[in-house]
Amino acid sequence: MEFQIGSRLRELRKKKKLSIAELSKSSDVSTGLISQIERDLVVPSVVSLWRLANALDTNINYFFEDTQKEDGVLIRRGDHRTIVTHRNNSFYKLLTPTRSGRLLDMTEVLLKKDCVYEKETLFHAGEECGYVLKGTLTVLLNGNEYVLYEGDSIYFSSTLPHKYINNSEEDCISIWAMTPTFF
Repeated sequence: MEFQIGSRLRELRKKKKLSIAELSKSSDVSTGLISQIERDLVVPSVVSLWRLANALDTNINYFFEDTQKEDGVLIRRGDHRTIVTHRNNSFYKLLTPTRSGRLLDMTEVLLKKDCVYEKETLFHAGEECGYVLKGTLTVLLNGNEYVLYEGDSIYFSSTLPHKYINNSEEDCISIWAMTPTFF
């Protein structure tokens, strides 16, 4: 499924009367990356997209609206929205409906082998809990390294700097719950 992230980003930025430089300053995303995203030259990471969405007073779903059939309660197999980033190395299947007013996000995350979720650590308001279904996941959390294997879970405050890495030779699938909503 093809999304129009660049055109939606440009449209909202202009609607808010922001220059690329102003959006860069408020989102902590480089002007060059914003320009490349708007011209559909690159697919941004989930973290970059989240930072841009926050700076524009919206959420990640703004960039993917009208692409999913759901009634706000039930999402059938095959109808889950999936966000693909990192050059097709990470996949985020959204397990919760996209309706507004919800307090929790649930996501299935597939990280291909040797995939680093984000170059820099991320921190934001809220809490996260992850459970590894398949493979091995390394979580860098507040300067500590935690290696999770199938059946392991981790819970932490999202205000602590964190990032996810799959250092193994096989794909890793995990389920994550996050508050407040990220997507």
